[in-house]
Amino acid sequence: MSNIKKFFLTVMVGIIALILEFGFQQNQWAFWLVSIIGGIMTISMLIGMIKTLRSGKYGVDILAVTAIVATLMVGDYWASLVVLIMLTGGDSLEDYASHQASRELRSLLDNSPQVAHRIDGEEITELTIEEVRVGDLILVKPGELVPVDGRVVVGESFVDESSLTGESKPIEKKMNDELMSGSVNGDAALRVKVTKSAQDSQYQTLVKLVKESEAKPAHFVRLADRYAVPFTITAYIIGGVAWFVSKDPVRFAEVLVVASPCPLILAAPVALVAGMSRSSRNGIVVKTGTTIEKLARAKSIAFDKTGTLTEGKLSVEEIHVDTTEVSKEELITYAASGEQESSHILARSLVAYGKANQLALFPVTELEEITGQGIQAKVNGKTIRVGKATFAGATSELTNEKTAVYVSLADQYVGYITFTDIVRKESANTITELNKLGIKKTIMLTGDRQSIADRIANQVGITEVHAECLPAEKIDVLKTLKEQDRPVVMVGDGVNDAPALAVADIGIAMGAHGSTAASESADAVILKDDLSRVSAAIHLSQDTMRIARQSVLIGLIICVILMLIASTGVIPALLGAALQEVIDTVSILSALRARKDQ
Repeated sequence: MSNIKKFFLTVMVGIIALILEFGFQQNQWAFWLVSIIGGIMTISMLIGMIKTLRSGKYGVDILAVTAIVATLMVGDYWASLVVLIMLTGGDSLEDYASHQASRELRSLLDNSPQVAHRIDGEEITELTIEEVRVGDLILVKPGELVPVDGRVVVGESFVDESSLTGESKPIEKKMNDELMSGSVNGDAALRVKVTKSAQDSQYQTLVKLVKESEAKPAHFVRLADRYAVPFTITAYIIGGVAWFVSKDPVRFAEVLVVASPCPLILAAPVALVAGMSRSSRNGIVVKTGTTIEKLARAKSIAFDKTGTLTEGKLSVEEIHVDTTEVSKEELITYAASGEQESSHILARSLVAYGKANQLALFPVTELEEITGQGIQAKVNGKTIRVGKATFAGATSELTNEKTAVYVSLADQYVGYITFTDIVRKESANTITELNKLGIKKTIMLTGDRQSIADRIANQVGITEVHAECLPAEKIDVLKTLKEQDRPVVMVGDGVNDAPALAVADIGIAMGAHGSTAASESADAVILKDDLSRVSAAIHLSQDTMRIARQSVLIGLIICVILMLIASTGVIPALLGAALQEVIDTVSILSALRARKDQ
């Protein structure tokens, strides 16, 4: 039976008992009705308590069970009823709070794309997203969900990515721009070339994360259960002393009635779920409450370089012309034009440079991609080749220190273009912010050359560099960290980062353009292409844990004060039961503060 059903059943029993006692003066019937329902609830709680103990955890339900039994034994069945209403109502409130707090995560499931429109020549076929294949051309109509990840080949539109990245402003999408599944198209149709199958697309990856984030208890919650040992002993001592001094067993029942265990049962998990919801709204999917606790205590953080500290794409550095017949502007214009519809690894960088410099790109026809070599196409009536030196007819080649493409025009080699890695503009500020948040050690783990790694590390302020690392070597670095440097966070985006993300105490994947493998291995995923969300995740986690502890302590302190007052006989059992509900409400409302951005 669900908590809400238990709550309504208890309330109905209360109403019937009130009618029997005050309407028909059948107080004995009222007593037995409450006693039977109370007994059933108590047995149910005892079964749950035994399961808790068998799982290796100490629960606090014993206090509630003792309070119900004690009040029934002294004949104060109305107090028993109020305790039952409090318990079932408190559990129902927790369910409601958890539902409200995590609705941003679950909304992903509610809006999952189901169909796609494939273009076959002039014919458009509707099919399920599972039938879509990489390389298919699909039509995304105005107002539709993008069904799978892809690249725009025809059309321009504004796309709403708010449910994926937290970015409220619609993003303009033009030719060659990437589309994420689950985003909502605006008022113009787009023709999209599929780049990932449905199961590997961004939306389905997030759905997996949502399912994983639902019901894994955090270490802090188990810690809260351990607080129950001294709290329970304290309650029994105060109640026992009151009984011994007053010689009245009612006094024992009055103390236990106000000894509410709900600050322990409810406050911590509600705060953690609220914190997960807040993180989601800020573009960070956190899988479990345990991740929030570990992030709050993190001492070290390790970063991959490419795609994490850097943008993961190269920018044009130098345009070198080897002939007087072609200018630098002509060379880059032809190269960018030829790459407009290419999936070549440097195509995006060339096209982006052309757009940024307002070059008038020519239409491209007869595009052919030669695997491992480059592309060949017709641009402005001329055959162009962009790719490796031998492919373009170059007689010499630059050293491996430089990333370059070589260009031939009308079967004549004309020059080359070099590229450089772009450091994210927010990288340095993120490292500074992490240091302020208590991170003692910052590390770079990269497969790139030592000279490049050192240059990037100096730019952003990272103190420890491990270059030319294979995936296994990244794992070794993380495993050999000293205990005082833990928990350690690993931030990465590529397939090669997935093992390190899984081994670290907390793995954070840059999921906006990162690999599916990285996202699945990580404990948290940054949905927006913004490294500053890493420091935001740690700040939000620290804030959430602070509120969780405050909420637990507030409830416990109020409980102890009320127990001491109740031990004097000032608070009747019925009033004590009502006050317990107030304690629960205060604790839960305090915990829900974790949901709000400060």
